Amino acid sequence: MACESWTEKLDAYLDGELPAEEARALNEHLNQCASCAAEGLRKVQQKRAVQAVAQKFTPDAAFRARVQKQIGSRKPTLWSRRWLPVFITAVAMVLVAGAFLLNLQHNRRSARQLLSELVDQHVATLASANPVDVISTDRHTVKPWFEGKIPFTFNLPELQNSPFVLVGGRVAYLRQSSGAELIFRVRQHQISVFIFQEQELGEIGENENVRSALSFEIRTWRYNGLRYFVIGDAGDHDLDQLSELIKAAS
Repeated sequence: MACESWTEKLDAYLDGELPAEEARALNEHLNQCASCAAEGLRKVQQKRAVQAVAQKFTPDAAFRARVQKQIGSRKPTLWSRRWLPVFITAVAMVLVAGAFLLNLQHNRRSARQLLSELVDQHVATLASANPVDVISTDRHTVKPWFEGKIPFTFNLPELQNSPFVLVGGRVAYLRQSSGAELIFRVRQHQISVFIFQEQELGEIGENENVRSALSFEIRTWRYNGLRYFVIGDAGDHDLDQLSELIKAAS
């Protein structure tokens, strides 16, 4: 029962509704308490499952038949014959604009869903007793381990004279594509760096500097056919500094 006060705040924490100080305190607790971290992962998976079963309403054939019957029963007037081409052109323009907006909204939803899936994986890593498959602080050990396991290669940064420590890495999967998840630690915070092939993820959008999702800070960019994601609860300065080190190594 000692953790009850923490678990009661998990829903607000995962929805990004917790005040910054409480969110920071809860995150530190999750890093130290496997039980609460596992409960947080369960809630994340539950939210994802509810999201997946949502369905869109689709009008049935009878509704379309009624509309066609009403349209077909009207006799064209002089006014309608004269203005019909203009009306059709205007409708076509509205439909094109509507299709563009729907496609834009779809891309944004797809990008948010992708980031949410990556945050889920980061939370799962925090909750796992064995978060990495290759354990090493040596980048020359971690990088070769991925050879043959993912369809691309990448460079790891030199971390000397920086506050970051490489913990290790594992193979991650996103949209049925394999990639790398690298784990770094800065003080008491754990940061996940995901790397995937850009062509396998589809369009994420032109906004390269996504700032946060589900109370986690996020940095993302593309380079040389690869898409990078840096996710963690550390401060802006830490994520920016690690991102710059990775970009320099690339």
